[in-house]
Amino acid sequence: MVQDARDRWTIPKGHVEEGESTKQTALREIKEETGLTDIILKSWLGKINFRYRRESSLILMVTHIYLAEARSSTNNLIAEDWMNGIKWFPADEAIEKIAYEDISKLMMLGMKRIKDARP
Repeated sequence: MVQDARDRWTIPKGHVEEGESTKQTALREIKEETGLTDIILKSWLGKINFRYRRESSLILMVTHIYLAEARSSTNNLIAEDWMNGIKWFPADEAIEKIAYEDISKLMMLGMKRIKDARP
């Protein structure tokens, strides 16, 4: 998880660039915000809508959440300059720490999918 400038823990996420699919955005943002490069997206978990204020405008954001798997070492996470932290958490602890309830619900769905996929 990444910790933003206001000390809120969340997942890597960001804006879709022109010509990019939401899958491509997810992969790019994970790479940019963690330094992890060998990532595959396992499944789409859902989307959340939220609003935030930028100056005098109210911005509506739609965030697509994917279950991702790191295919190589995850020991050397590299935080971007704007982050106050970056850290792996056990799944249950991550759900407790995440600042956004809608994302935590999709994280629980991801945990269920991982459990159901085990032999």
